[in-house]
Amino acid sequence: MRLPGRQTTTRVLVAAVLAAAVVAQVVAALRPHVPLLLAATAASLAVEGVLHRWQRGMVSLFAKSHADITVRHVLRDLLLVVGLLRLTPEAEETAYTVLVAGLLAFYALHCAVQAASVLVRRTRTLPVLTRNIDASALRLTPAPPALLRRPGPRLLVHGLPATAGLLVTAATGEPRCAAFGIAMSLGLALVGLYDLLVRLLPSRRPAGEQEVLDWFDAWLAEYRPTVGLYFSGGVSSAYQANMWLEPLAKLDGKPVIILRERFMMQKIAATDVPIVCLPKVSTLLRLEQSTLQVLIHPSNSGKTSQVLRIPTIKHTFVNHGESDKLSSCNPYAKAYDEVWVAGPAARERYAAAQVGVEDKDVVEIGRPQLDAVQPYEGPPTGPYTTVLYAPTWEGWDGNPGNTSVVEAGENLVRALLADAGVRLLYKPHPLTGSVDARAGAADRRIRELVRAANRERAGQRPVDDGELARRTRELDRLTTSDFRPAADSVERMLLQSTPERGRAEAVTRATEAWERAYWASLPEWEHQVVTDARPTLYACFNRADLLISDVSSVVSDFLASEKPYAVANTSGLSEAEFRAAFPTAGAATVLTPDAAGVPGLLDAVRHPERDELRSARAALKRRLLGPDEPSSQERFDMAVQALSAAARRRRLPGQRRDEETVSASGKLTLLG
Repeated sequence: MRLPGRQTTTRVLVAAVLAAAVVAQVVAALRPHVPLLLAATAASLAVEGVLHRWQRGMVSLFAKSHADITVRHVLRDLLLVVGLLRLTPEAEETAYTVLVAGLLAFYALHCAVQAASVLVRRTRTLPVLTRNIDASALRLTPAPPALLRRPGPRLLVHGLPATAGLLVTAATGEPRCAAFGIAMSLGLALVGLYDLLVRLLPSRRPAGEQEVLDWFDAWLAEYRPTVGLYFSGGVSSAYQANMWLEPLAKLDGKPVIILRERFMMQKIAATDVPIVCLPKVSTLLRLEQSTLQVLIHPSNSGKTSQVLRIPTIKHTFVNHGESDKLSSCNPYAKAYDEVWVAGPAARERYAAAQVGVEDKDVVEIGRPQLDAVQPYEGPPTGPYTTVLYAPTWEGWDGNPGNTSVVEAGENLVRALLADAGVRLLYKPHPLTGSVDARAGAADRRIRELVRAANRERAGQRPVDDGELARRTRELDRLTTSDFRPAADSVERMLLQSTPERGRAEAVTRATEAWERAYWASLPEWEHQVVTDARPTLYACFNRADLLISDVSSVVSDFLASEKPYAVANTSGLSEAEFRAAFPTAGAATVLTPDAAGVPGLLDAVRHPERDELRSARAALKRRLLGPDEPSSQERFDMAVQALSAAARRRRLPGQRRDEETVSASGKLTLLG
């Protein structure tokens, strides 16, 4: 992906300044010229600070070019020494031998500190990471200071006194200044080395790999998990797992969450369910000997095949949302024992797609997450009609019909903002613009349209009584952990031990209170761009009188409310072809890219007697999401119990064979 022009210009400028500073330092050292030497060295140090504070990417580029921080720092100090020698009479040059020896000793200590830092990091890289589990038996300790773990900033800080001393000596001719600076650098390096070496003592370092694995096996035997959520993905994909946390926690059994990427540990939202991260396949396969019976998969990933190898566990695919897109009937689904879908429409979708998923393996469970979506209560009663525009992202296949943002987004937003009685909530997909730069640019223009519309509106704002700030602090206290910036995964394990009793219920209450305070803090006339994790999409559903979206799972989920909705058609198909191709649009108003249908749509929302699609929405809801009774959570639980029973039945033959082997072995022993 090409860098934006401004970022590229900044990088070129920083590189040019650093190169010019080095050239100037060389010239100043060889001539010699003290003012130029001082200025060039100061400029070089300033650029180093900029690199490590704002241009981390360039640090990597320099390292790949064999010009890392150590090379640059050695060159800078070497040129200072050369300059000093050029300025010093030949008879006095031997006085600088001690200074050179001190510098060499400092760089040797720097290498020793780096080696100790690597060893400490390895001892703190555990084969199993946990959350919501008491892992104190693993001798978890706080992490070393961040400065000791980052060689670039550490060398800058530790080496600064030596460099400053050499500069003062160059300006004054007094060698004691350089000696004092070098001594300070040596002292800092020694203190850092001592701190790291102490952490390598057997009593101070965390448990070793085998000890951790033994502890994990013991925890599995004690906790006896029955059902798990398996998730692997990228940095921005955690929402796919987070939407299943609450239904998982409500299951009748012993739930657990299995992750594969270390960074994902802090991406998973607040939950009381135990979380374990198993990066290595060998560690993952230890689950085969556990009581785990069912793993629920909300997404496919390259690492999914690794866990499917465990024969003692039944696997089911639940997806992170359902729509008419091809991704909702991926051929990979046939790799699972069962595929759990919301309603009959998804079953029909798999049958029509002919991707190898047999109908007997499809189980309808509804959408347990939608219990929080409030039902339709009639037309807007206030002065404003709240419209939620929640387009999806552009996807990987380049299909122009994936998202309306590029071709229709601005037209839709302009048409909505032109109506004085509309209050717009714009909530773009978090991945918008990640593949197609046009989508990102359109998203930014839409946000500016919303800001401009707000500048044209005037009205009274609610008095800030601090309620939202109080609710935010309370919710953050319950859902986030307060880590030091230097905290590593081991320190976070130490702090994220067994949660307080009743925390899940407290989070639910705090979330409801926060949402009330959030909406109360906003003027009812003000349009909003919603991009943060809070408020959630479902919270926006409950505020909206109308949804405008694309062919995505957002539409299916919104149907739980039976409120009016519209789907933007940017596929190039006629309306009849579009409805036939995408059944989720069957009860929607289909909008063309020019947004000509928006006024009529708003009129139908405000006057239900003109809403000709209400009965169609109710019927489509049942087809997409299944019946209201039993509830989705109950059906979800029943599906888990049924698949767990199947897993137990599959284990029995193997258990009987083991028992027969043991029995035969005993008989042979007796006969012997």
